[in-house]
Amino acid sequence: MLLQRVLTAVLGIPVIVVLILVGGVPYTLAVAIILALGILEFYAATDPETSAISPMHPRLRRAAPSLFGQRVPAFAGCAGVVLLVATAYDSLDELTGAFAGLMAGIFLILILRQDVQTGLSDWLWIMGGLAYIGFLGAHLVLLRDLDDGRDWVFVAVFSTFVADTAAYFVGRALGSRQIAPAVSPGKTAEGAIAGLVAGFMAVFVLVWITGLGVDGLKLVPLALLLPAVAVVGDLGESLIKRGAGVKDTSELVPGHGGFLDRLDSILFTTPLVYYFVIWVVL
Repeated sequence: MLLQRVLTAVLGIPVIVVLILVGGVPYTLAVAIILALGILEFYAATDPETSAISPMHPRLRRAAPSLFGQRVPAFAGCAGVVLLVATAYDSLDELTGAFAGLMAGIFLILILRQDVQTGLSDWLWIMGGLAYIGFLGAHLVLLRDLDDGRDWVFVAVFSTFVADTAAYFVGRALGSRQIAPAVSPGKTAEGAIAGLVAGFMAVFVLVWITGLGVDGLKLVPLALLLPAVAVVGDLGESLIKRGAGVKDTSELVPGHGGFLDRLDSILFTTPLVYYFVIWVVL
């Protein structure tokens, strides 16, 4: 498991670096594909018709769900993610407009189905995935399109990777105090502290390496918040998986689970960096 995790990182990181450097259509297309797979993982795990488990149910782990044998609403949500990423390529205004349109459009589809028994739960299910993965994830494109956006994406993504990696290895080696045992038994206070410290330092180091030239005092709030937000994103996805009764959202990323298992923190840290840049830096 650990060897697979390391090999996947060794092979995947150069690909990520190249895509960030290239930007433009190839980068946006890659983001769209990854988020589309991520939302299919989310829908497969959380489908209200198939995954509901009582909190007292003894079954805490299901097999990795099938991504491509799902109900039609899941694929409507997947198409919605692609639309959100495409509109984010233009601007935040287009992204928010598309999201508002999707809220109404999904309602229309469900109204035409006239299934009042599942209509509400399906709308909440579909829109939950679109907000969580589509809207938040589309900030990867918004951030890349800013001035110096390439460098800020490096800061957002790799500071998060550093924080997550430090938390994982320190937690495995030294962790003994669980911080949320009902949500994620493997998350420990020792690992969380290591992640916070490593993420804090990574923000400053990456800003220096990329030559962004931001004043150190301005960076302190971002350096403090980014690893903390990463922890929230990680635990948030753990809460979803625990409620759905799955260990991993899929097996598409060897050693890591699914794409959503790798995106969980980035979905929260990237918007944080984006709004920090437009509100504080620019």
